[in-house]
Amino acid sequence: MIGVEELRKGITFTQDGQLWRVLEYSHNKQGRGNATIRVKLRNLRTGGTLEKSYQSGGRVEDIRLDHREMTYLYHDGDFYHFMDVETYEQSALDQRILGDAVHFLKEGLQIKVSLYDNDPVDVELPTAVELKVAESAPGVKGDTASGATKPATLESGYTVQVPLFVQPNDTVRVDTRTGAYVTRV
Repeated sequence: MIGVEELRKGITFTQDGQLWRVLEYSHNKQGRGNATIRVKLRNLRTGGTLEKSYQSGGRVEDIRLDHREMTYLYHDGDFYHFMDVETYEQSALDQRILGDAVHFLKEGLQIKVSLYDNDPVDVELPTAVELKVAESAPGVKGDTASGATKPATLESGYTVQVPLFVQPNDTVRVDTRTGAYVTRV
């Protein structure tokens, strides 16, 4: 058990039989009385988010997650298949567990999978991935002075805003935390 004052972004705990990960945290102390800890939580089983307030002195049950390095292999319908780099065992993960990470998956990409009781509950991508531009409209000459952008569809199907000089078949680096274009590779 840990006190709610120890909750920080990224901490995982259980409460009422549910697994929660802290997305945002704020500690509010006003004059007299107890402090209020406000957190934004994500349910690791359902993917839903919730904002909750705790009074200081409250306790939650912390848990230990196991982490495994896995390599993305392929996608077939509802499941995304990964291989454990140590044991070479293959696992199929549901899109519900992957969330927005499906937009950045590319064959051979290594990710970190968090397991609770040998059950995958969350994934962590590298901070940036390199993907090939599949489609993009041609840039209009003369729009470059304003730093204009245009939409480009990447090989994973994700659409990102890129500068006008990016062409189809170029490789671009995308930040997986924000989904934004970083640079052309």
